[in-house]
Amino acid sequence: MSENKVEMSTETALIQNSGNVPCQQNNPLSRKLNKILETRLDNDKEMLEALKALSVFFTENSLRTRRNLRGDIERRSLNINEEFARIFKDVKEELESVHEDVQAMSTCCEEMTSRLKAAKDQTQDLIVKTNKLQGENHRLEVRSQVAQAFLSKFQLSSEEMDTLRGVRDAPITEDFFKALSRVKNIHEDVRILLRTNQQTAGLDIMEQMAVLQETSYEQLYRWTQNECRGLTQESCDISPVLSQAMEALQDRPVLYKYTLDEFGTARRCVVVRGFIDALTRGGPGGTPRPIEMHSHDPMRYVGDMLAWLHQATASEKEHLEALLKQVTARAPGVDETMQEVVGHITEGVCRPLKVRLEQGILSEPGSVLLYKLSNLLKFYHHTISCIVGTSVASLLMTIEEMHILSKKMFFNSLSLHASRLMDKVELPPPDLGPTSSLTQTLALLREVLASHDSSVVPLDARQADFAQVLSCILDPLLQLCTVSASNLGTADMATYMVNSLYVMKTTLALFEFTDKRLEMLEFQIEAHLDTLINEQASFVLTRAGLSYIYSCVQQHSPEQGPLSNLPSMDSSSLKASMTQFDRYLSSPDTMVMSQLNFLLSAAIKDQIFNQSTELVCRAYGEVYTAVTSPANSYKDPDNLVPRSPQQVQALLS
Repeated sequence: MSENKVEMSTETALIQNSGNVPCQQNNPLSRKLNKILETRLDNDKEMLEALKALSVFFTENSLRTRRNLRGDIERRSLNINEEFARIFKDVKEELESVHEDVQAMSTCCEEMTSRLKAAKDQTQDLIVKTNKLQGENHRLEVRSQVAQAFLSKFQLSSEEMDTLRGVRDAPITEDFFKALSRVKNIHEDVRILLRTNQQTAGLDIMEQMAVLQETSYEQLYRWTQNECRGLTQESCDISPVLSQAMEALQDRPVLYKYTLDEFGTARRCVVVRGFIDALTRGGPGGTPRPIEMHSHDPMRYVGDMLAWLHQATASEKEHLEALLKQVTARAPGVDETMQEVVGHITEGVCRPLKVRLEQGILSEPGSVLLYKLSNLLKFYHHTISCIVGTSVASLLMTIEEMHILSKKMFFNSLSLHASRLMDKVELPPPDLGPTSSLTQTLALLREVLASHDSSVVPLDARQADFAQVLSCILDPLLQLCTVSASNLGTADMATYMVNSLYVMKTTLALFEFTDKRLEMLEFQIEAHLDTLINEQASFVLTRAGLSYIYSCVQQHSPEQGPLSNLPSMDSSSLKASMTQFDRYLSSPDTMVMSQLNFLLSAAIKDQIFNQSTELVCRAYGEVYTAVTSPANSYKDPDNLVPRSPQQVQALLS
């Protein structure tokens, strides 16, 4: 430690002395010191690495270790070199071994190359042939793939051929339609070959597919025909396969039509049998009861038959729609075909239906019942036509024919009734009310119109029938009333006609489509009311003593001189008449024609009384004007006619 301190103090002293001594450039020690002091160890990587390596074994910083540092470094370097030489010797030995192996491998490869060259020279022809065969094999494989693709596109598989050429009467499955569809596609696709140089193959395939198609369609037709023949139950179940078969047969219109005819024939027998059973046997277990048991009631009898046919027609159309449900999706004209088939199915019931309808209609059940039957037939004709369509179906023609017959019988019945009325005209009763024949005919009309209102016939058809019914009944009634009242007096005739027309009007007012007739009756009533009003006014004027005076006033002219000079127009006569008129004014309600008491309508009676009173007031006004006129030379006219027209009107109102 003392030695270290001495050395450090010595070095410090030297440094301090050197700081004080002027720098001499030629002094080696100064240059070294300056170089050491100017050195920056941070940038000298080699120095740093050396110091780092030195720090590994230089652990003690002493004078002895510093003096031995060079020797230690040299010994350490020698050891490292010896270790490197030893390791490199091992590497050299390994490299020599590898070199020997490589030399051996090179020799072996040269030997193999020479042998391969010799073998190649010997097998050159075989390789050429092999390459040629490989190329040929590739071409054959391509041809095989092309042929396989051609066969898969233009030929059927064995399974498909077996399906299409199955045994006779074998069941048809979904696979059959797939195979048939493939045949159709091949037949269409083979047209492409006809545009190429493969026309012979195309024609052969087309002929083969055509024959196969015909065979398949023939087998499909036989199966479908047998299936349709078996649909003999009232509620038949149409299988999806049968519906698909009808779609396939559509490509063969003749077979398609024959199949539909077979279906229609089978269902026609079912409908006829069901209709006869419904007529004679009724439903299962007797419920509902046989329709024939109601033959005594024509309305129910005909209604039950038509209702059964309506239900049967709707059911048959549903069955046909189920059969053709796949056809309707793509084919035009299917609706017309369905209408024809449904018409054919229902044609079988036309004859038994017509016989029974004629029996009910020709039995003369009465005008009202005939009219109800006519409306019922028209309703079912309209309803069934919505199902069958507008085509000419035998069932619709039969119903229309029976409707025309019932309508004709109805109007014949009305005409016969009218002719009977005219053959024996009934005289008006003493009370001038409607006759019994008129009352009975109006009761008949009321029943007819009531049944007409309750019918479900379309509105335009009902309106047309209504006008014809009214003409057949009202026109003869009006003529009957006119003839019946021809021998009556004016007031009696007017009263009788007003009562008769009033009864007709009240009867028609309850129903629709009668506006024109009501208006016509109203005009006729007003015409007869005018007659009664004039008769009542004349009756009052006569009883009140003003009739002669009013007549003279109306006929008087200035050339005749004063009115007072006319016979019975003097003041005394006029005074007596006014006294009688005063008695009328005191009780005007008592001075009424007896015919007015026979009027059925109180409103009409009041109308006649009021309007006749107005005529009386108007007549009194003219008399009052004439009497008070100075030209007529009446003395003290206010005493003769003490009441003014306004006062008279106030008393009578």
